[in-house]
This record gives sequence, structure tokens and C-alpha cells, in this order.
Amino acid sequence: MKTTIELPDALLVAAKKKAAELRVPLRVLIEDGLRARMTDRGRQTRCRRRIRWVTVPGGVPKGLDIRNRTAMYDWLQNHS
Repeated sequence: MKTTIELPDALLVAAKKKAAELRVPLRVLIEDGLRARMTDRGRQTRCRRRIRWVTVPGGVPKGLDIRNRTAMYDWLQNHS
């Protein structure tokens, strides 16, 4: 089916460049983008975030059992 849509000039230029880089017609690039947004795949990709782990040297203090939440709480109360 044919249809007409209005896009910002910069977006259209960028889409044409991307389609050329991928060596696919602009129509295919637009179809893929619409399909991704219409399925859960588009939403899942957008919600994922990288976890930035913060670490410090030294390791776990002696006597601290990190597998037991209650023991950790007790240890913190006694060592703060």
C-alpha cells in the first residue's frame, strides 16, 4: 500500500544515508523501524540500561556473611 508521510528534512536525509549504508531501500528501513516499534522488541530495547558497578579495593570484611541479609544487618549495626 502506498501512503504519504511528512518527516523533518534532517530525519529524512539521515534515514536515506542509513539505508544507503545498509544497502537497503528506504522503504525497507522504514518498515523495519515500524515493525520494531509495533512489537515488544522495540520497547525492550529502549528500557534496557547498563548497570555501572561501583567497586572498591579491599573485599568483604572478615565476619560479614553477604549471603544472609539478617546477618549483614546485624554486622552493620555492630560495626558502625
